[in-house]
Amino acid sequence: MATDLWMPAPICLIENSKGQLTVKQEAVQVLATITQPVVVVAIVGLYRTGKSYLMNKLAGQRSGFSLGSTVQSHTKGIWMWCVPHPKKPNHTLVLLDTEGLGDVEKGDNKNDTWIFALAVLLSSTFVYNSMGTINQQAMDQLHYVTELTQRVRVSTAEVEDSTNFVNFFPDFVWTVRDFTLELKINGQPITSDEYLEKALKLKEGTSDGVHMFNLPRQCIHQFFPKKKCFIFEPPTHGKKLAQHEKLHDSELEADFVEQTETFCSYIFQHSKVKTVHGGITVNGPRLEILVLTYVKAITSGDMPCMENAVLALAQIENSAAVQKALTHYEEMMKQRVQFPTDTLRELLDIHATCEREATEVFIKDSFKDVDQKFQKELMSQLEARRDAFCNQNLNESAQCCRVLLQDIFRPLEEGVKQGAFSKPGGYGFFLQKKQELIVKYSQQPKKGVQAEETLQEYLKSKEDIAKTIEHTDQALTAKEKEIVAERTRAQAAEAASRQLEELQKRDQKIQEQKKSHLDDLKEVPARVEAEVNRWRKRVRKLF
Repeated sequence: MATDLWMPAPICLIENSKGQLTVKQEAVQVLATITQPVVVVAIVGLYRTGKSYLMNKLAGQRSGFSLGSTVQSHTKGIWMWCVPHPKKPNHTLVLLDTEGLGDVEKGDNKNDTWIFALAVLLSSTFVYNSMGTINQQAMDQLHYVTELTQRVRVSTAEVEDSTNFVNFFPDFVWTVRDFTLELKINGQPITSDEYLEKALKLKEGTSDGVHMFNLPRQCIHQFFPKKKCFIFEPPTHGKKLAQHEKLHDSELEADFVEQTETFCSYIFQHSKVKTVHGGITVNGPRLEILVLTYVKAITSGDMPCMENAVLALAQIENSAAVQKALTHYEEMMKQRVQFPTDTLRELLDIHATCEREATEVFIKDSFKDVDQKFQKELMSQLEARRDAFCNQNLNESAQCCRVLLQDIFRPLEEGVKQGAFSKPGGYGFFLQKKQELIVKYSQQPKKGVQAEETLQEYLKSKEDIAKTIEHTDQALTAKEKEIVAERTRAQAAEAASRQLEELQKRDQKIQEQKKSHLDDLKEVPARVEAEVNRWRKRVRKLF
């Protein structure tokens, strides 16, 4: 509870209006802000017995709780004042002042027992305030304690042992106001505690009278093993007595002032922190739940059950502990996971660490988790969140990989659009470029767990394009082969033609040579004859 939220004055916690008990929203909102352990001191007693004066003193104030000097009862219901505990650092003192029991103005006193019961159920120290002496009349006025077993239950068991109440009930303090007797027995001085023990001593016998005498005493012994008594002499005398609550300490009897200080000192020193079954410490929000649970039971006609109140408290606190643990898990996962993770194992290892921390958070803030119901719920929710993070990891990886693939394969896609592979052999060139880009993609870091699947998904989406390039390549290659074959045939025909022409020319030359030779042969006889004649002539000349 922040310092600026300390209450400057008490406010109504449970209103008692026309016999109907109502929890005030403003008060429970204050309780909801108190994270410290609370020491709860409640006071009850007949109206006009000075209860509010003692509670104001415990608050360290001269005024606050409703005071009055007339016979009119002022406090209706239960009023609350939360102040820093004067002796216990980091604790809050919650003071509960109740309406006067036996108020004649109410006419119907049926709610007196409920006010009494609520004061017992909510407090860690229960103060009963009375006037005069502890006599039979005072005991008769304390008949509310005998009705507790008919008004309050410890558990839902059909047969209940009333001795269990002692484990749940607060310490008991009886304050006796305007005590004028001497604290002596047989002329020997006694303490106020010895005086109380003597007043609570049981009578022997079995008569109805003895039973009625013993009943309230037995209940006090049974329910409140730790008892304390304080006596207060009259604070002043005469007409000032009715106004003593408004007087300064210097105007009051010194013994009364000292006795009040002793009472306050004891309460500060010995009042315990409020706990519930299992030793669970109560803070503001837990006290709020107890108030709401008990009043709801009373207004619905049920008996307040302490076990049910603790279960209701456990239900709310354990649900809150589950949410706190889940919040811790979410925050830690978001801090530690860098999406996408390279492997699923990396993510699961981080999850395992965060899951362990979240479980520790739950165990720290939970209690009375019967059959580990809430811890099992937590584990189920953590599994669901783990799966959500795994799905997120998959999606983040897939998205990252898609962006990367678009970037890496953009030149290839542009080449396809521009027809770079629409030529004979283009398909092989396309496959070569594609493989180079796949290798480049595989070398990129931080792709995550969807790297291969996203690649295959991308490649599959481009299969039609690859097939088109392949078919185009096949068609273009077949046409090129036909052209080459035709060119080869033409070249062969041309070569044959040239060869034929050369053969024809050679043959013509041979024929010409042959003709020339024949012609030469034809001329040989004439030349021979001429040569013979020439030689004949030479010979004649010689001879």
